[in-house]
Amino acid sequence: MIVEANNIHKSYGRLAILKGVDFSVQKAEIVSIIGKSGAGKSTLLHILGALDRADAGTIKINNQVVSALNAKKLAAFRNQHIGFVFQFHHLLPEFTALENVCIPGFIRQTPTETIKKKAASLLDYLGLAERLHHKPTELSGGEQQRVAVARALINQPDVIFADEPTGNLDTTSSQEMHRLIRQLRDDYGLAFVIVTHNKELAELSDRCVEMQDGRLI
Repeated sequence: MIVEANNIHKSYGRLAILKGVDFSVQKAEIVSIIGKSGAGKSTLLHILGALDRADAGTIKINNQVVSALNAKKLAAFRNQHIGFVFQFHHLLPEFTALENVCIPGFIRQTPTETIKKKAASLLDYLGLAERLHHKPTELSGGEQQRVAVARALINQPDVIFADEPTGNLDTTSSQEMHRLIRQLRDDYGLAFVIVTHNKELAELSDRCVEMQDGRLI
């Protein structure tokens, strides 16, 4: 298993959000998590991706118990093993597409020329070879999301967590993103965990699970 979570609990004050969730993802598997707003989907995704901590339970990613790591080691693990794609692209507006993609590599202290070549190669793979030096405001929504995907890929993660990756895109760009996710799975052997309200994207997944009232059903 690439991701394995057991008995995950999370509360905010008296409000219980996650109530004993078990969840797993295999290598090169696309799993979608669906459910109504407030069911706990994004909370689960953030905990699985080590952006937040559970109150109880254990999480393993590629056999590493991430729930046991301290903050510094957890940040390093996220940088090296996990990719994220969000509804809002979170690209830094003052940097070009190439520079945005390079940032996780710079954090990892990969040599500058090495990471720039890799970033350019990824952007070319994603159909953005002519957009390397464009800033986010000069890119369409679909292009910005592909830059965000390249950034998620730059450190060769074991798994990508995507929170509503097509939520901000038009129909054509959404369909392109659906195809891209399957292509990345096939070409790179990547696992994806996707929180989505998009029925078409959920149906394209290898497996779809539903969250209801803090539990997977």
